[in-house]
Amino acid sequence: MIAIIDYGVGNLFSLKSSFASIGIDAIVATTKEEVEKCDKIILPGVGAFGDAIAKLRASGLAEVVTEQAQNGKPIMGICLGMQLLFEKSYEYGEYDGLGLIEGEIRPISDVIDSELKIPHIGWNALNFTNPKSEIFKYLQEGDFVYFVHSYYGANCQSSTIATAEYSVPLTAAVAKGNIYGCQFHPEKSGDTGLKILKAFCEIEVKS
Repeated sequence: MIAIIDYGVGNLFSLKSSFASIGIDAIVATTKEEVEKCDKIILPGVGAFGDAIAKLRASGLAEVVTEQAQNGKPIMGICLGMQLLFEKSYEYGEYDGLGLIEGEIRPISDVIDSELKIPHIGWNALNFTNPKSEIFKYLQEGDFVYFVHSYYGANCQSSTIATAEYSVPLTAAVAKGNIYGCQFHPEKSGDTGLKILKAFCEIEVKS
């Protein structure tokens, strides 16, 4: 069973439908008890970092996510949910994240060519690090996924498992132990995204 964390910020219906399409039971979880009874956790998110981390903490689920991470339960953050896993964000201010992934969230405008549009919206190929992460075991180098973002994970080379080119390589996915994050949207990435979710569901708890 997959717990999709509902803290008032996230594309919950599409995620639940994606898991259903690959035959995986998923619930939209709003309580500690619901999260604890599930085998794995999805932390979604859309919008601004500051608002999202405040809502996650106010819901009491920030502590639950951190606790479950320390217990070895596989966790995947998606889009803003991935960014919340980081130590800090500089989106419209400076905010502390969950600190499960080293690095910070910074504007892509700092690093991309000035003529490119922001936010970065569209399909981009994944470039894997070596060795290829277990969440990409059903994918090939260069498979395309769907992005919508104006900020990216910076100074996180030790946990970066994939990048995508937008005039420069931007962090596309991260992993550290049982913690995973995708800057792109697997639930909007067609068959490629479903393969990523399937691989995540097959990960065993790391003790």
